[in-house]
Amino acid sequence: DWITAVGARTAFIAPGSPWENGYCESFNSKLRDELLDGEIFYSLAEARIVIEEWRQHYNTERPHSALGYKPPAPAVIVPQVPPTSNPANRPTMH
Repeated sequence: DWITAVGARTAFIAPGSPWENGYCESFNSKLRDELLDGEIFYSLAEARIVIEEWRQHYNTERPHSALGYKPPAPAVIVPQVPPTSNPANRPTMH
């Protein structure tokens, strides 16, 4: 109803039509080229672990051409601040 109300129409994408959904097909191609073609999985548990490691790499470290060869979401490192034994020893903020 909403689509009709705004005057838009839906488009049917036939199964196996990579030219109609380039975003998914690009990802599927990278998944196959960078991971699946180079691995032999001996169990479902192994596949889950290896694929999750690749997903983390893909989403945080791997450079993407659409982003100017920068990673999409670089990991954030929060520095550990050593606790002070006495709050009075902390510097004064003005």
